[in-house]
Amino acid sequence: MENATEAVTVVEQDEQREVAGQGQPQNPPPPLRRRFIISLYVGYFLARWSARTWEFSVALYMIYLWPNSLLLAAIYGAIESGSTAIFGPIVGQWIERMDYVKVLRLWLLCQNLSYTVAGGAVIKLLLVSGLKSRNIPVFATLVVLTNVAGAIGMLSTLGGTILIERDWAVVMSEGHPPEVLTRMNSVIRGIDLSSKLLSPVITGLIISFVSLKASAITFAFWATITAWVEYWLFISVYSGVPAIALSNERRILRSRKKQVDGTDAPVSVSIVPGTEEGSQGNTQRKTGMLKLLDRVSKSSFVGAWRTYINQEVLLPGVSLALLFFTVLSFGTLMTATLQWEGIPTYIIGIGRGISATVGLAATVVYPLMQSRISTLRTGLWSFWSQWSCLFVCVGSIWVKKGNIASYMLMSGVAASRLGLWMFDLAVIQQMQDQVSESDRCVVGGVQNSLQSALDLMAYVLGIVVSNPKDFWILTIISFSTVTLAGLLYTVHLYRIRNHIFHFEKIPLLSKCLFKFVLPSRENT
Repeated sequence: MENATEAVTVVEQDEQREVAGQGQPQNPPPPLRRRFIISLYVGYFLARWSARTWEFSVALYMIYLWPNSLLLAAIYGAIESGSTAIFGPIVGQWIERMDYVKVLRLWLLCQNLSYTVAGGAVIKLLLVSGLKSRNIPVFATLVVLTNVAGAIGMLSTLGGTILIERDWAVVMSEGHPPEVLTRMNSVIRGIDLSSKLLSPVITGLIISFVSLKASAITFAFWATITAWVEYWLFISVYSGVPAIALSNERRILRSRKKQVDGTDAPVSVSIVPGTEEGSQGNTQRKTGMLKLLDRVSKSSFVGAWRTYINQEVLLPGVSLALLFFTVLSFGTLMTATLQWEGIPTYIIGIGRGISATVGLAATVVYPLMQSRISTLRTGLWSFWSQWSCLFVCVGSIWVKKGNIASYMLMSGVAASRLGLWMFDLAVIQQMQDQVSESDRCVVGGVQNSLQSALDLMAYVLGIVVSNPKDFWILTIISFSTVTLAGLLYTVHLYRIRNHIFHFEKIPLLSKCLFKFVLPSRENT
């Protein structure tokens, strides 16, 4: 009990210092050693490579196992997104309550083991030709195993993403100029997009010039080997950066304080005199319902969502999440549709690579824009530039000549990635700046849960509209959702700034304003 009381005192003192010093340490932090930053980046690259390779490959495996239908690909996507939507907030809370070493072990073990199992199941499905017609129970079992293992791998990847992007990047940059966090965010996003760029190209080449089986075997081998390298790299960062160790101590003390608060909470019992025996049954039923509602309201899931809803960055987060309710990306459904339309696998991989290359440009352009027009306004301009590029995808619906429509679709999606990833960086930095340290992992978990819930809805649409010929319906719905997201973010900006544009900063417009509008106002 003395340790718990001491934990409460230390946390309270820490909170007082944070309020007095605006969350900044009293002494300037030691400079970040280049060795540990590189270790962080390399470890994250290896982890993201596995996730991005599986993300691209699984759509091709599913369309191969069930030709001429998006059904298997859509079911896999729905299960993966649904698991993240349901368990995402809980994952965020677990990360907040556990120390960093345990988080690292669980993340890397579960992610790589799950991807190895999923890869093994796919290898078995591909090696035994005609398994679907000869032995349906075995075929169904292997497909279910692939879906479950892939979903667990995605949840593990979510935990790693929250830890590195939402927590360690902020902790390592604390006390340094704001440009340090902006730079780290850009590099981390660049690593993710580089994986998205290179892994599909290499996987597409293996599939096109060797076989699907070779790609599955390569993936399973990669997931097995890299787990140990990733763990060594991240542990070296944890041991070599004092700020991370201090943050780990604070989170442990916060967890102890919450336990003390929970055990010391008084229990109130109300006695209502004069209750008749005939109403005892109804009272018991009502009491049971109230207890159930009370348990639900105090559950980790509801508590995480309550924390998220109370954040100032709620609307930007919802806007970012709405962008996941779309098929206008090189995801499972669009990849499967392009292959059905006869686009070669290596061309799809190259197209996805070009898309990621355009997205990589966002990691260069974003810091430049953010330093000149603020994070909030960078998000506005980047979003509507993305929206404009998606018009090409909508226009492809009415093009009927050969594969021109498919190439228009890929071009529009690729061009929109610059604005998309700049908007993503803007929203993430707003969350990093405005969400307190104690809520950071929880909010990150709920944000990913909301994104996955809307991603799940897109896959449900893919199940309902499973004929690739009707992909145009999904395109229209996706574009409408993107438009709604832009309107919500614009409303948020107007609520904060009380205006949307600085018209006086546009040279030609400002001249017209001073020449015609202002004189007319003076005359009146």
